[in-house]
Amino acid sequence: MTRLLFREDAYRAEAPLRIRAVTAEGAIIPEASLFYPTGGGQPGDSGWIETGGRVLRIATARRGEGGAVLLIPEPGQELPPPGATGTQRIDWDIRHRLMRMHTALHLLSVVLPFPVTGGQIGPDRSRLDFDMPDPPGDPAAIEAALNALIAADHPVAEDWITDAELQANHGLVKTMAVRPPMGQGRVRLVRIGAGEPPIDLQPCGGTHVRSTGEIGRVALGRIEKKGRQNRRVSILLA
Repeated sequence: MTRLLFREDAYRAEAPLRIRAVTAEGAIIPEASLFYPTGGGQPGDSGWIETGGRVLRIATARRGEGGAVLLIPEPGQELPPPGATGTQRIDWDIRHRLMRMHTALHLLSVVLPFPVTGGQIGPDRSRLDFDMPDPPGDPAAIEAALNALIAADHPVAEDWITDAELQANHGLVKTMAVRPPMGQGRVRLVRIGAGEPPIDLQPCGGTHVRSTGEIGRVALGRIEKKGRQNRRVSILLA
């Protein structure tokens, strides 16, 4: 299993690197990874690794078997051998925008309290799909409510519960299509707000900002009908 440095500190942009293995397909498996692997609607991090006097561009990161994180180099680069050491650096500007977007989508699910059927996070535009047969109302009011939650600068933190506790509290899970990862004994929850009940509390393995004020103002994008009961709601960083 790869140690998840992004989970320990989402704001860390550079760290030492030691390569555990290189797969037959050309993926690099580090012993510890700053790179978030694609999952939960959040794209994998891009960036660079420096080893043996060379700099390799990493296009993205993916999940592998047994809890491994796979770093996917851009094509045409000479791969380092297992055991090589050096430095890993993520593209921080992109990562931080994804963190802001991811937290903003959690708040969108508060403003629009419907079951979530899908989602996608991007550095400029992100969206959630809701099980929402009818239009959600005045777009300007939705945008204002979302930005009010952001401006209130609520703290963002994490809690951990056991698999059994999550199974006993299905209301924590907002997503209909994607179930939280279970089987390791505990599940990470992202909590927004310091009070009880919190503004939002749901299982999530992604990276987030420390407080909602860090998101900055967002703009509501298109609200589209997708199928008989689904509405797709997009947001943009202003």
